[in-house]
Amino acid sequence: MFSKKSWLASAATALTVACASALSFAEELPKTFAWTAYGTKSSGYAASVAIANALAEEGYKLRVLPAKNDISRMTPLRTGKALASAMGVGSFQAQEGVLDFGKKPWGPQKVQMIMMGWGDQNTALPATAADADIKTAADLKGKRIAWVHGAPALNQNMEAWLAYGGLTWADVTKVEVPGWGASVQGIIDGQIDAAIGSTNSSMFHQVASSPRGLFFFPAPPEEKENWARLNKVAPWFTPHVATAGVGLSAEQPHVGATFGYPIVIANESTSDQAIFELTKLMHTKYPNYKDGHSAAAGFAMDRQVFQWIIPYHAGAVRYFKEIGVWTDEDDAHNQRLLKRQDILAKTWESVGGEDSDYDEWMAARAAALTAEGFEPVWEK
Repeated sequence: MFSKKSWLASAATALTVACASALSFAEELPKTFAWTAYGTKSSGYAASVAIANALAEEGYKLRVLPAKNDISRMTPLRTGKALASAMGVGSFQAQEGVLDFGKKPWGPQKVQMIMMGWGDQNTALPATAADADIKTAADLKGKRIAWVHGAPALNQNMEAWLAYGGLTWADVTKVEVPGWGASVQGIIDGQIDAAIGSTNSSMFHQVASSPRGLFFFPAPPEEKENWARLNKVAPWFTPHVATAGVGLSAEQPHVGATFGYPIVIANESTSDQAIFELTKLMHTKYPNYKDGHSAAAGFAMDRQVFQWIIPYHAGAVRYFKEIGVWTDEDDAHNQRLLKRQDILAKTWESVGGEDSDYDEWMAARAAALTAEGFEPVWEK
């Protein structure tokens, strides 16, 4: 028969073992986990579902949570309800703590990449109604342009394309909508002339088959002054010839711009082991999901860009090193991006964190980054 003292000792031992087991499990990739993506009709969601189906073959249940904008996609990640998020450039804005992410309860987020989908599509360009007669970016002047609430990435991408055409928001009619899907529906319904999207977004099939029709204007790389204006607003864009998307093929390509999408990110605090295992699964199961959607095809290891604008998570880096694709130059670049995140975090706290004034934060942020030789991108 146990004495009270021995019972307490046994209970303490059992609790210690249980906690150790829980901690050990938490270090690994859970068999059931979630990540967020754009809405169910987006290419990012389709790619995520293709990946989830492939991971299911190994006994993992990945729940893809659709969300209509960057804030709603990032919130489950910030609160720990999602292990990862399939993002667009909102991931960079979250890192930088700007626009909607520069205010309570956000601030700069230490988000880090796992892998990116560098597909055959062109990402985040204006899809226009063919009957609006928008043949070039300059033709956006005076047109009805979608502005999506809670989606700073979409809106900044559109701002960049306006700049490509020598325009600003003051030169167009801004049509405010609650989500990305509503922006495309607005084209179909005759209320909007242009909205941001990827050439392979499934909803654009509806635009193409509607009475209005669909058109993507070109952005040839030889238009250097236009490109300089574009990259000043959006440094993530690179020239690209798309062969995947609505109405596109190798015979009918689109000469434009792209960046990796979806961008699968996690918090820095997420277990290195969990991210190592997820990265390994995404790589080794690639043959099983690459044909699930054209955006999914972009996750091939030989398409990955290891020197971009957001650092890679330590768990992903460990896997890349293990398979021999990570170089010393990649590591130096990554360390510098990690330093940028540290500068942003310290500066945010120095001006009051969540209680900071937005203008004060933006000024301090620009000054701190400039002092360390970084381009602020945003200064107000």
